[in-house]
Amino acid sequence: MFKPEMLRLLAGVISSWQVITVTIVLVLYFMLVSYVARLYHRPGALSFSSKQKKKKPGKIPEAEINEEENDELNLEEE
Repeated sequence: MFKPEMLRLLAGVISSWQVITVTIVLVLYFMLVSYVARLYHRPGALSFSSKQKKKKPGKIPEAEINEEENDELNLEEE
């Protein structure tokens, strides 16, 4: 029915200078972000091997935690 009109309109929108400019700017932006990411990439920072896993420190008993908090706040226990 209106298929030729829609195709002509779509071709006109895609070939407009605004769409082409925005596309070029977006491509340049992604290239810049990719370059900076490669520049600051730390080698080996994202490896998930089991050899590099660190042990988690043990839990501190609640009594020690409460005493430390009271010492920091200069509170006395009643």
